[in-house]
Parts: sequence; C-alpha cells; structure tokens
Amino acid sequence: MTKIPKEIYEIHASICQCLANPRRLEIINVLREKELPASEIAERIGTSGANASQHLAIMRDKGILRSRREGVSIYYSLANPKVVQACDIMREVLFEFLNEKQQLARKAGF
Repeated sequence: MTKIPKEIYEIHASICQCLANPRRLEIINVLREKELPASEIAERIGTSGANASQHLAIMRDKGILRSRREGVSIYYSLANPKVVQACDIMREVLFEFLNEKQQLARKAGF
C-alpha cells in the first residue's frame, strides 16, 4: 500500500468538514445542473443572502466551488462534477444504513 503523506489527510479532513453542513450540501445539490447567481442560490435554499454568501465563500476557498462576476452578480458553479458524485454515493450509503436499521427495528418488533 502506498504511504500517503499526513498533509493529504489534513486537506481531506478539511474538505469533509466543509461538506459536513446541511446548507452546503443543499448548495451542491442546487448547483448540480448549472451555475447560478448567489441571490438565486440563497432563495432556493431558503436563507438570507448574507448567510448564503458565507457558505459560498467557504466552499470557494476549499476549492469546491468556482465563482465569476457578471455586473453586480456573482455566479457560482461546482469546481469539479465529482463532488456531486461523491455526495450521491454518501447519500446512498446513508439510505442503505437507514434501511438496515429499519429492518433491524422491524425484526425487534418496533
């Protein structure tokens, strides 16, 4: 097995921490198809523009999102489509886990 430098684990954990936020996962889902202006992202996830901007800035700084300015609007898009794939895989793992727990609860008579 290849030895992975500790710094890689630190960066990996930092990105995972960034994604360990429900609003940020919503943002990824909203941006899965196309880029959108910050104002529309805020509207779609049901939060204020200021709150959305904070999340967007964090995600941009971690390399998850790209941004571009057009007039007074800032548009955001996913920096890498594999982020969506990774989130989809983790959601599948979650659903499988929940299904197993549900089956176990049924066997126990709940």
